[in-house]
Amino acid sequence: MIWNKNKECMPREQMRELQGKRLHKLVAYVYHNVPFYRNKMQEMDLLPDDIQTIDDIVKLPFTTKQDLRDNYPYGLMAAPSSEVVRVHASSGTTGNPTIVGYTRRDLAIWAEVMTRSLTAFGVTREDTFSVSYGYGLFTGGLGAHYGVENLGATVIPASTGNTEKHLRLIRDLHITGMACTPSYALYMAEKMEQMGIKKEELGLRIGAFGAEPWTENMRKEIEESLGLKGYNIYGLSEITGPGVSFECQEQHGSHINEDHFYPEVIDPETLQPLPFGQTGELVFTTLTKEGMPLLRYRTKDLTYLMEGTCKCGRTLVRMAPIMGRCDDMLIVRGINIFPTQVESVILEFKQLEPQYMLVVDRKNNLDTLEVQVEVRRDFFTDDIGAMLALKKDIANRLKSVLSIGVDVKLVEPNSIVRSQGKSKHVIDKRKLV
Repeated sequence: MIWNKNKECMPREQMRELQGKRLHKLVAYVYHNVPFYRNKMQEMDLLPDDIQTIDDIVKLPFTTKQDLRDNYPYGLMAAPSSEVVRVHASSGTTGNPTIVGYTRRDLAIWAEVMTRSLTAFGVTREDTFSVSYGYGLFTGGLGAHYGVENLGATVIPASTGNTEKHLRLIRDLHITGMACTPSYALYMAEKMEQMGIKKEELGLRIGAFGAEPWTENMRKEIEESLGLKGYNIYGLSEITGPGVSFECQEQHGSHINEDHFYPEVIDPETLQPLPFGQTGELVFTTLTKEGMPLLRYRTKDLTYLMEGTCKCGRTLVRMAPIMGRCDDMLIVRGINIFPTQVESVILEFKQLEPQYMLVVDRKNNLDTLEVQVEVRRDFFTDDIGAMLALKKDIANRLKSVLSIGVDVKLVEPNSIVRSQGKSKHVIDKRKLV
């Protein structure tokens, strides 16, 4: 099924012409409304009229997450505050979140691309769909919610937590679809077994999974455990949220909604564009966004682009599954975490050495994060009560900064291995390939 054949199946030349027109309009818009971009373009001796076609996009400056942080909170907003009707935020490296504003038109486009995604998964007006991404500043919950409503299906805003109640609702309300992280889907399968609920008692048939890395093996386990078909959905808050790209029934790459989000893949070292099929860093330009449009935003996600009409009939460019990151960010239970966030907390405690290690694992189908940190020799003691109190204080502080619970392990001085080259602060034991 295809929601918007006019756009999703548009001939390539028409799509590129549309993208060029939208890019020209976008560049003029940010030039006149965002001092950051105006200054960048003036430094490059660029004027809006220098950008006429989509091929001219390579002339434009890149945008990074650091640019968003440096312009916190509203420095990159293009629309006046009177036009911004919603704000979302993602975590920042040292506490400042990344702020993203939406106009009414932005929200309508977000609902549209989410509806395209859900339709590709096979969701119809007859379905009842449970959204178990977190609601709030995180874009997952409300993004999926309005997509389901826009399609005309029934939405259950379950959010996260109270899994037993959620499973009973899935059974009793005859819920046929669900959106959540893949690790939460596996956790639900475990809970279901503990409650004695058989998958045959449920009517689930479609799962929309994203917000964290997952594998084909995880997909098979989820599908077998819950009795549904699992589809990947991709997005990021800075661009809009979920719905930037989506799998179709063919599940051969994810279609990018490129009439709204123009994709490039670049060499992260040279910053030069790479051809189809070559792996590099994914870059997006928000062609139609009003609240906080971005030019050539570097996602740090590694993938490659696939050309050619899909067997489903869509002509939209597809992206391969994300193969990793070209920075040190971790995604744990859908939360973006940087080692520097942990470091900033450790430096607050005079009892600790600035030596730490993050150990990420997947236990019982849920991601875990252990923070190992060295205690200074003059504070290290056999007093168990004192060590437990320190451990609790660190864990509480980390949770407030990371928005996720962690296990803190206090270790003796000089017990964490030092590196003579670039410091290594992460051990990821998850099998993500």
